[in-house]
Amino acid sequence: MSDIRVGLVGYGTAGAYFHAPLIHATPGLSLAAVVTRNPDRQAEVAGRYGAAAVADVQQLWERCDLVVVASPNRTHVATAASALTQGLPVVVDKPLARTAEEGRELVRLAKERGLMLTVFHNRRWDGDFRTVRRLAGEGRLGEVLRFESRFERWRPVPKGGWREAGGPEEVGGLLYDLGSHLVDQAVRLLGPVREVYCESNVRRQGVGADDDTFIALTHAGDARSHLWAGSMAARPGPRFRVLGSSAAFEKYGMDVQEERLRAGMTPDSPGFGDDEEERWGVLGTPDEREIVRTEPGSYLDFYRGVAAALREGAAPPVDPESAVEVLAVLEAARLSATQRIVVHLS
Repeated sequence: MSDIRVGLVGYGTAGAYFHAPLIHATPGLSLAAVVTRNPDRQAEVAGRYGAAAVADVQQLWERCDLVVVASPNRTHVATAASALTQGLPVVVDKPLARTAEEGRELVRLAKERGLMLTVFHNRRWDGDFRTVRRLAGEGRLGEVLRFESRFERWRPVPKGGWREAGGPEEVGGLLYDLGSHLVDQAVRLLGPVREVYCESNVRRQGVGADDDTFIALTHAGDARSHLWAGSMAARPGPRFRVLGSSAAFEKYGMDVQEERLRAGMTPDSPGFGDDEEERWGVLGTPDEREIVRTEPGSYLDFYRGVAAALREGAAPPVDPESAVEVLAVLEAARLSATQRIVVHLS
């Protein structure tokens, strides 16, 4: 059976460091074409992947069987809709859209045309989050009362680019960037959200979008999630701190997969998703303490799931309806931060 030809829209950070290497390493998928006008990037996609570099998305339709949208957030909806209209299944990097309603329209279009639509919420396959889910599923924590999760960085000097430019039309800032992952993980662990409170600030000069954001969620079962995303954390807090009725779990340091992808390690290399022992987390109480080995991270499972969905009719690796649920929470968080209120979701 011939490989599924993949057309990748965008070859910036998401396209170059995540999607392209993951697609290339997935059996049954072949990176056929990449939309990029940058001459250096055009040379790279040809030399590294043997893919054609094209100037715009219109040149993808006849070259691919699957479209992956990894272009700036503001383009996600229009590009995904165009591909679906052309009869092509689509992977969209997070966030799926600017609003939940835009996301629902894409889901409706995909269903009408009988096409796969899925969203690259790759942090579901972080090793540390997989560890948290395993501990919770095994009852090692008891009832989870509070889930604390952080993506904190020390970047006092802005990097520039659209993510920091500001304005809702760009769908930039940390709320929609890292916040998409934080909220998605919280909902996967603790279920639907009924109340949202958010504080969002711009801390660095020359930045127009939020770079210091806190989100508090109350879930339907009354568990709480406290989520942080910031660029001014000179001393980052724990990546996860999960408080349960029987024990707590604390874990420092980021999942290793992103840094290894950025370093050029191929995602099918042995040990690619294995965490270093010194970064394993701690489970316990004041009287008992257990070091817990981190589950291997596996971003490749996302694209393996895409291949299975297209070849075998399996469910997509991320249900797009769940991505719409995340968008509804992010919308409520933006409203909360703007009006300084708690937003109640139906």
